[in-house]
This record gives sequence, C-alpha cells and structure tokens, in this order.
Amino acid sequence: MPRPHARPRPPRYDIALALTQLTAADPKLGKLIHRAGPFTMKLASTQSPFEALAESIIYQQLHGKAAATIHRRLLESFHPLCGPDTHFSPQHLLDCPNDQLRAAGLSHNKSLALRDLAAKSLDGTVPTLARIRRMSDDDIIAHLTQVRGIGKWTVEMMLLFRLGRPNVLPVDDYGIRKGFALTFGKLKPNDKVTPLDLPKPDLIRARAKRWQPWCSVASWYLWRACDLAAGKLPHP
Repeated sequence: MPRPHARPRPPRYDIALALTQLTAADPKLGKLIHRAGPFTMKLASTQSPFEALAESIIYQQLHGKAAATIHRRLLESFHPLCGPDTHFSPQHLLDCPNDQLRAAGLSHNKSLALRDLAAKSLDGTVPTLARIRRMSDDDIIAHLTQVRGIGKWTVEMMLLFRLGRPNVLPVDDYGIRKGFALTFGKLKPNDKVTPLDLPKPDLIRARAKRWQPWCSVASWYLWRACDLAAGKLPHP
C-alpha cells in the first residue's frame, strides 16, 4: 500500500542528555560540539524501509542535485497511479516498464537494484517499518545487505537518518574519517587530505568507546567538523 510522504522531524532520543554525556566523556569532542552549535539533524522516520532504500540507491555515486532530479522524476512518473503526495509501492515498481525507469534517468544497474529491492520487500527479506523498529542495528544490516546494491554504509545511513538510531558509527565513511582527523589528529582545515591523514576504522572505534551510547550524535558532529573546515558553518 503506498503511503503519503512524511515531514522530517528530530530524533526521539534525548539530545540534551547525549550532548551533556558526550562533552563530559570526551572534552575534545565537547569543544567541537561547542564550535559547531546545536544538533539540528532531522529524519523522516515514517518512511518505509523500501522508500528509504529506494532513495539511497538512486543517490549512490551521484551528485546530490543530479540524484534529486532523478528521484523527483521517478516519483512523478508514478503520480498517475499514486497521486502527487504518495510514494509508489514495491508492486508498482515491479510492474512498471523499463522505459519508465530509463526516462527518469536511472542506469541499468540501478534499475536492477530497485527491482530487487521491490521483490525483497514483497517477500519479506526487507522488513516492514513496524518490524524493523523492533530489530537490532546488526540484524537490520544483515537483512538489508541482501539487496542488490545495498552495502553496510547505505544501511548505516538509514539507521542514522531514517530510523533515528542513537548509536551508529559509520567508520568507513570518508567524512567521518576526515572529521576525526580534524578533531583528534593533526589534520588542519587548509591541509590537502591524503590517505595517510585518514584514521583506520579501529582507531575510531577505540575512541568511540567513550561515546557510547550516543555514537550517532558524535558522528553528526564529525561531519560538522568537515563543514567548519570548509567554512560552511559560522564560527561562534
């Protein structure tokens, strides 16, 4: 059954408590939190797993504006069936012709990935939103990475920005590694980043023991460290 689009909202966990505990547990991270300002992350947690993963597949390896255009075109192509405010269903996607996907701008591989996502949503491999909310992060990763084109990083982004899980740490993410180097390493804002500047995942995990159970909040601030270095955030 297709569902209406949802408006973004803040996570449901206690952000004030998270910031207080992170600052106390890791003063260097606390300095970053102070510089970057309020935690303003929003999520569309009422998106179904199918909807969130379909969007993620479309956005993979594309510039944001280009991906947004393709995503919009795909949604609009289903308006005659679903209406303008409702997302298409897995069955809609399986039934649509290849020409419809190509006209939206999807590559052959992404079309195959979307159809596999639709099929696995219908057969239960991709859980419903009600079921996924009761699952652990590790179980969600194990289920969803069975879908063609869906890797661990993609599921971690869903855990963070769709489900609002509080303790996710995507250690393989470039922005997380760069933000860590800027905050805890020797990397300076104007330095050209080389592979040697970026920390190994185990180093991030070791420090992140201090951040439990709020690694998602810490991760969001490591991304803000990159924004600060690029001059994208005002300095207080």
